[in-house]
Amino acid sequence: MQITVVGTGYVGLVTGVTFAEVGHEVICIDVDSTKIKMLKRGEVPFYEPGLQQLLVHNLANGRLTFTTDGDEAYRLRDVIYVAVGTPSKADGAVDVSYMEQAVVDVAKAIEEYTVIVIKSTVPVGTNERVRAMVAQHTSCPFDLVSNPEFLREGSAIYDIYHGDRIVIGAEHERAAETVAMLHKPFGTPIFHTDPRSAELIKYAANAFLATKISYINEIANLCERLGANVDAVAHGIGLDRRIGAQFLQAGLGYGGSCFPKDTRALLHMAETAQSDLRVLAAASTVNERQPYVVIEKLKKRFSSLRGLRIALLGLSFKPNTDDLREAVSLVILQELQAAGASLIVYDPVVDHPKGNRVLEQVMFAGSIDEALSGAEASIIVTEWEEIKAFPLARYKVLMKEAVVIDGRNCYPLAKAEKAGVEYYSIGRPAVNEQQPSQLLKQ
Repeated sequence: MQITVVGTGYVGLVTGVTFAEVGHEVICIDVDSTKIKMLKRGEVPFYEPGLQQLLVHNLANGRLTFTTDGDEAYRLRDVIYVAVGTPSKADGAVDVSYMEQAVVDVAKAIEEYTVIVIKSTVPVGTNERVRAMVAQHTSCPFDLVSNPEFLREGSAIYDIYHGDRIVIGAEHERAAETVAMLHKPFGTPIFHTDPRSAELIKYAANAFLATKISYINEIANLCERLGANVDAVAHGIGLDRRIGAQFLQAGLGYGGSCFPKDTRALLHMAETAQSDLRVLAAASTVNERQPYVVIEKLKKRFSSLRGLRIALLGLSFKPNTDDLREAVSLVILQELQAAGASLIVYDPVVDHPKGNRVLEQVMFAGSIDEALSGAEASIIVTEWEEIKAFPLARYKVLMKEAVVIDGRNCYPLAKAEKAGVEYYSIGRPAVNEQQPSQLLKQ
């Protein structure tokens, strides 16, 4: 089919590239001419494993092109995907202005029957409002479909080919079948529903996973008070097939572009509809508090953080991405800066401030060894494989004081014991903990 994807951000670019990979002819359009020039050269403006190889391959075979020209992108296309950003407003509501402008541009340009697919994450009821907007700007027949995305940053290519479901919200069977045919090469189960339900499924799914993360973090904090081990507790409850083991890894909470934004949006929608989502509100509050757990551990261990040399390992909100949106690392760094600590950071992909004012005030290391050298404390924030594989014994060799605060429970307690490091994690007993009397002697 002839497909256009509006927006070359994370969702739009992955969608366009993978549709081209399975044989469709794809045009990706964006208002950012600098980004389009990069993409034409085969350069991806963000980090996502495997994406650049597919991009270059489909540029070479001619199935994938990039443009800023609406006439080129919108005329005589079978399906037009709208995948532009829908950021949060200050009150948690979703800003759909970019999406609405894109839809109006599409409506003005189409010349024959077109299926317009809303891929952006939008509030419930958007499909109906957009349908009216399109009708105001075109006399051409069209159908509107809601097709939310469920891609995980860092695993997006895998998710495209091994997804759990494709949700298609459409009022007319013809449009639904067109979108279903597009996805047929991926072999993913397809669920047809109405547009409002499709829009809500995306928010409800992310909110559920966010709640599960906050729940296990609350249990982890309780484990520390009661002397239990959250690893054992999570494993024990995860063996129950009704619960499952996924998203039961205790840590510093969730971040990124989806979970925080979508939970806020769903809470705002519920408030507007005069419906309380008390469980989700509590989960959001727990997540906002969770990054401060490591700060509390540091303050308990050291009499003062002023001048303390601290190495922070991992900046991105999760492994295999360079995304810093709502990253826990920024919260922690800001608190440590306010406390007067001396900070050095390392991340396998984020190696410069990227215009972030918090990161402009820290030193960047080129390796884990460099970050740890001479440090008096270290904090593991992102569970990159490189960080998880780094030998604990090296902390002992490199650091001035081998005090390790593991915010992602990367190491087994037995390894920390054997390495002789002073090791604090989330929801698990401390290892080689120094007692106050010992600290006074130092």
